[in-house]
Amino acid sequence: MLSSSVFWGVLAIMVFWAVGAYHRIVRLRSAALQAFGGLDAHWVRMLAMLGECDAAQVTAGRVIVSGRPEWLAAMNRFAACLAVARARPLQSEVAAELVAARQALDGAWAALLAGPDVSAEIWAPWAQRWEQHQLQNTLAIEQFNHAVVQYNEAIAQFPALVLARFFGFKAAIPL
Repeated sequence: MLSSSVFWGVLAIMVFWAVGAYHRIVRLRSAALQAFGGLDAHWVRMLAMLGECDAAQVTAGRVIVSGRPEWLAAMNRFAACLAVARARPLQSEVAAELVAARQALDGAWAALLAGPDVSAEIWAPWAQRWEQHQLQNTLAIEQFNHAVVQYNEAIAQFPALVLARFFGFKAAIPL
């Protein structure tokens, strides 16, 4: 009789612990997803600014010959990677591709501004807006990375590790 009561008591404690641990993992995963949502909003505004920049240059008749195709290709690649990442922002392969696309876009922008047919006084406002977006993006990336680290730590701790594996929670990579 006593062993039966102990068994049911231990089982109840384990069930309540498992439910609490599961909710903690889900809450941390949700926080990481919300942090990505904020980062996504910043990146969408940055892409819109780059599109405005290109449209303004074309409208003004100042089409840049050197570097523009690479810049537009980098913008399109980044936009495509961002669209995929919206659906699966915590998946490692998707995040790695997004990081590579962002680095390519940063490089293409720098190469575009360093081109021989770029007038500094015309491009200065765009470069300034780019820097403002970069600062905002850096803060949003830090928030996302912090949320990812907390989530990864939670699913790596024993005994929550067992639940994470059982329910298919996988570690994410910071950006």
